[in-house]
Amino acid sequence: MGVPAFFRWLSRKYPSIIVNCVEEKAKECNGVKAPIDTSKPNPNEVEFDNLYLDMNGIIHPCTHPEDKPAPKNEDEMMVAIFEYIDRIFNIVRPRRLLYMAIDGVAPRAKMNQQRSRRFRASKEGMEAAEEKQKIRREILAKGGILPPEEVKERFDSNCITPGTEFMDNLAKCLRYYIADRLNSDPGWKNLTVILSDASAPGEGEHKIMDYIRRQRAQPNHDPNTHHCLCGADADLIMLGLATHEPNFTIIREEFKPNKPKPCALCNQMGHEVKDCQGLPREKQGKHDQFADSLPIAEQEFIFIRLCVLREYLERELTMASLPFTFDFERSVDDWVFMCFFVGNDFLPHLPSLEIREGAIDRLVNIYKNVVHKTGGYLTESGFVNLQRVQMIMLAVGEVEDSIFRKRKDDDDNFKRRQKEKRKRMKRDQPSFIPGGQFSPQALGNRSSPQAISNPRQAAFEMRMHDRQNSTTSSSPNTSLTSDGSPSLAGGIKRKAEDSDSEPEPEDNIRLWETGWKQRYYKNKFDVDASDEKFRRKVVQSYVEGLCWVLRYYYQGCASWNWYYPFHYAPFASDFEGIADMPSDFEKGSKPFKPLEQLMGVFPAASGNFLPPTWRKLMTDPESSIIDFYPEDFAIDLNGKKYAWQGVALLPFVDERRLRAALEEVYPDLTPEESRRNSLGGDVLFVGKHHPLCDFIVEQYKTKNTEPVDIPPELCHGIQGKLTLNENAVLPDQTVESPVPMLRDLAQNSAVSISFKDPQFDEDFVFKAIVLPGAKKPAPVLKPGDWEKTNNDGRPWRPQLSFNRDRKPVHLDQSAFRTLGHTMPRERGMPGMYANAVPLGTYGSPYTRPLLSGQQQIPKLLSNLRPQESWRGPTPLFQQTPQRTAGAAPLLAWNRMLQSQNQYQPSQYQGLGGPMSYPQRPEDRMDRGRQSLFSGCS
Repeated sequence: MGVPAFFRWLSRKYPSIIVNCVEEKAKECNGVKAPIDTSKPNPNEVEFDNLYLDMNGIIHPCTHPEDKPAPKNEDEMMVAIFEYIDRIFNIVRPRRLLYMAIDGVAPRAKMNQQRSRRFRASKEGMEAAEEKQKIRREILAKGGILPPEEVKERFDSNCITPGTEFMDNLAKCLRYYIADRLNSDPGWKNLTVILSDASAPGEGEHKIMDYIRRQRAQPNHDPNTHHCLCGADADLIMLGLATHEPNFTIIREEFKPNKPKPCALCNQMGHEVKDCQGLPREKQGKHDQFADSLPIAEQEFIFIRLCVLREYLERELTMASLPFTFDFERSVDDWVFMCFFVGNDFLPHLPSLEIREGAIDRLVNIYKNVVHKTGGYLTESGFVNLQRVQMIMLAVGEVEDSIFRKRKDDDDNFKRRQKEKRKRMKRDQPSFIPGGQFSPQALGNRSSPQAISNPRQAAFEMRMHDRQNSTTSSSPNTSLTSDGSPSLAGGIKRKAEDSDSEPEPEDNIRLWETGWKQRYYKNKFDVDASDEKFRRKVVQSYVEGLCWVLRYYYQGCASWNWYYPFHYAPFASDFEGIADMPSDFEKGSKPFKPLEQLMGVFPAASGNFLPPTWRKLMTDPESSIIDFYPEDFAIDLNGKKYAWQGVALLPFVDERRLRAALEEVYPDLTPEESRRNSLGGDVLFVGKHHPLCDFIVEQYKTKNTEPVDIPPELCHGIQGKLTLNENAVLPDQTVESPVPMLRDLAQNSAVSISFKDPQFDEDFVFKAIVLPGAKKPAPVLKPGDWEKTNNDGRPWRPQLSFNRDRKPVHLDQSAFRTLGHTMPRERGMPGMYANAVPLGTYGSPYTRPLLSGQQQIPKLLSNLRPQESWRGPTPLFQQTPQRTAGAAPLLAWNRMLQSQNQYQPSQYQGLGGPMSYPQRPEDRMDRGRQSLFSGCS
């Protein structure tokens, strides 16, 4: 999603929307992990009905991860995707529906951004490879030491695009995965699973939203359904708000910036490729083979509670003395609309609105001041009132000049502070830092430094460094002759490369100076600012884009062919006379076919994913569309500092010319390629215990080829059409594994069938309202939470669970010292997290005989993993009772989040008497089965 820094801004302004996920870990017995029973109550103390997976947010980190070694082949990638889904399912534990949506062919407006991303990824990859080879040759020429270069095929992430063989294989693997889980996992027993693979057109998150909209319009829909959407895109937050569902939660990976990465040349930590010198690695203690290995830590997940965000927005957007009735739902829609101005996947952001500069807050303040004059809201169910939007934009235009000047002042002040900081650090930096046992050691480091092998040599080097520093520091501007005596020639002029100033890209626009609009249009559009006709054309295209995007969020794709035909946005002050601009779109437009989209978004370097004759159109100088695939292109930083923030100046694809060129090569497609080039649909899966299973099986027995309606009473109120599937998963038929390392499903009892959402007329309008019968969630925010929005200068930490009254465990300084002394030192390398697996609960030496029903009390803290020593043990009242006789093992010492938040009803007979904790009725019913399972672990 093209809203950089949106989530960071949102989480800082409204911190209570974030909750850390509680995840139950699999228990291990004799090296074998016992599967987690996901049919048990959710440890997060909330039960979800539907889980939606935006699969592209899972596919990318699994195929080319940034924090761990990449999978060796495609089979390992598929297994990694399965394990990732299992983790999400274990955390959320949906009870009704699991919806997996992979990005299909996108609207043309999105294809422009996809094209830019893929061209830039290809260009940056080739430049990085060339730079790496150049530095490698230079280091080896100077006698540097580098490990032998690995010869391995680079994974081209561009293959994660509809129409490629990779995406076709992924769909097959997911069908196998779903069938396997429906047969074996008790948590999937009564679950309806819908898979929308890459053959179904539409972006994954928008296919999910379209499903929710259409189900909400059905009479059998439960208005209190609790939705959970998994994805990392920032626009999911606005999409969730646009549903107006009262119970909507987003789960995503917790972002941790500045993760350490080893150098791609020498595999050592602490520097990048450009700074590599080819030095041999120094031995780092006893277990040197782990010295430069990254800590293996699982990615943590967080919940974003949109019901809490709605509480924040209700307080912020509520306005008194309005000339019309205040409607909170309408004001939320206006807030979502205003967020589009700071950027999205389909439009560039306005030059005067930067989210890092508080653009959304500025828009909200202007909105609240102007709304008294507008006489109503800006939007209604996805349709824009342009006359009212014009008033907002012209109000922004009045302060554009001051915004640009303030941006320049802030930038100059930041550069000045950075320059002073660099000077201060350079001044305070020690001239020489000894190594080995004389090197400075971090406080709390338990490892002893390596002894020096040649003390005389080390002492000599220290004396020489000290002598050289004292000589040069006596007169900083005095040069030395060859014999070391001061020279009379005077000081040496400082070289340019020693300067503290960094090279800045030249800014020809200078928005902070008079005449900025003239320079902007001349540089960006190559037209004169006095050309009113052209400026109005740009504004009209942008206004069409705003209307298209809002319609896309609330009603679905208004046009598959529309796109914004410029690289840059107009100014807010240019939005004059937009009230009479048309905002209608052509009806009946169709999406591209998968291979056609590949031709529209791929660079020539990724042509290997296309049929040979199609690929030739990208490289043949005589091709009629060769200009669509430039080998090199400019990137306009547009006032930014980094290349990834710039604008890729690529030519826009002419759809008419592209289709004309493809007509000549269409006959060359093989039957398999033609199949991959066709548009498909969704597939519904159920297991043998699902009420709908017998109904589906009956359709296959009768060979009914006509679409039939789903009986909503058999499928949690879900409605739609079912048709027989050619490649269906059927009971009592073996499901072959597409992954060689996984077994075939010989005793399959799951069944699949094609599914289509309920259909409506093209002019039908989905109402953006809270449905009748929906219960408003209980308020979460307390009076103190409103002051927390500014954090009071203190770092804010996410809440540990949905239950805000659960207090975290606290360790004082003495406890930290105790843990530091009792922890075994050989478990991990100095300064690194331990890679070794901690002692399991079985086979632990710290066990003793217990009477039946007696609570296990740990003897030592040494079972803690080194990286979690600061977290402390699990409170006894939160540990699961062990119902065993004789020798019982120690309870597993779980991570802090799990130990503080996992809901496990228990009763502990302590030293001072019994302590009982209230249980939910549904948990009491499940207690016997839960204790039995935990006793087997």
